[in-house]
Amino acid sequence: MLPKIFKPYKSKKQNLIRIGPKSDGGYVIDRRVIKKTSVIISCGLNDDWEFERHFIKFNSNCKIIAYDHTVNEKFWKDRFKKDLKSLILFKKLRLKKILDVFKYLNYRRFFNKKNIHYIKKIVQNKKNKNEISIKSILKNHQNLILKVDIEGDEYKILKQIIRDYKKISLLIIEFHNISQNYKKIKNFISKSKYRLIHIHGNNYAGVDNLKNPNVIECTFVNNMKFKVSKFKSKCKYPIASLDFKNFRRREDIKINFND
Repeated sequence: MLPKIFKPYKSKKQNLIRIGPKSDGGYVIDRRVIKKTSVIISCGLNDDWEFERHFIKFNSNCKIIAYDHTVNEKFWKDRFKKDLKSLILFKKLRLKKILDVFKYLNYRRFFNKKNIHYIKKIVQNKKNKNEISIKSILKNHQNLILKVDIEGDEYKILKQIIRDYKKISLLIIEFHNISQNYKKIKNFISKSKYRLIHIHGNNYAGVDNLKNPNVIECTFVNNMKFKVSKFKSKCKYPIASLDFKNFRRREDIKINFND
């Protein structure tokens, strides 16, 4: 069981909406934030921007800015070779396999002019031109959604996210190795101006010896900008029709909380 502090606050059913695919890359957010968002800043991109693509269907004025130093020329060359080999060896042609080969073209169309991808590593303190601090990233923006999935480095930027709460309307963050970082996450939840409104276990990463997910996807709303209930949710997680398996061939993770 997860500590009670991990239990989300109650949200009106009509306020919660899933943005992105019904699989890995989709997240549950508060509908009220959508039209009031001027920019989504994604820390960690890899080869998945389906959340961002779906979001701008609801708010076409929103700009997307992504930071990921690993998605570079070598990344795309290696991916193309891998996907092409997979397509050739696959006995039955499937649309997804074909589209995977041309993912780079999809990337170039999406990150063009209005939407930007910076090949920079997110750090606490910048030391060279290939790095950028979260403070610098947030500096010139307001009314933003911050989306963080940077494989363990999320813990290094939590203090700055707390400080810059006036800029951030909604925060989506994946916490990795949570059993080793309970104290850091609890400290963030208790000290920040954000209220946790949704939680989901990423089944790609499995569970620990207590059957808690190793990775949790959390959505926080800035309670200074959008009113959130003072009462905890009574929902069972995952929530039917909102939550879906990250990895379809594996059972989703049921989350229980200590009362």
